[in-house]
Amino acid sequence: MINLKHYLGLLGFLFVAAWIGFDNFGYAVLCLVGAAVFYAIGAVLQGEIDLGDVQARIQRSQGVSR
Repeated sequence: MINLKHYLGLLGFLFVAAWIGFDNFGYAVLCLVGAAVFYAIGAVLQGEIDLGDVQARIQRSQGVSR
């Protein structure tokens, strides 16, 4: 069964594939990046990723390394 994240990941992949226009296969990696971005957006929309928690973790890790 396809959920929101999978649908958005597929949509991102297809969007970038159409954007490339099949002219340059070397840029096909952008399809994977586009799919990952849209998949992450789906995870945020479904509440599986809490952006506040991610920001807090990043700030904690930067504070420790200084």
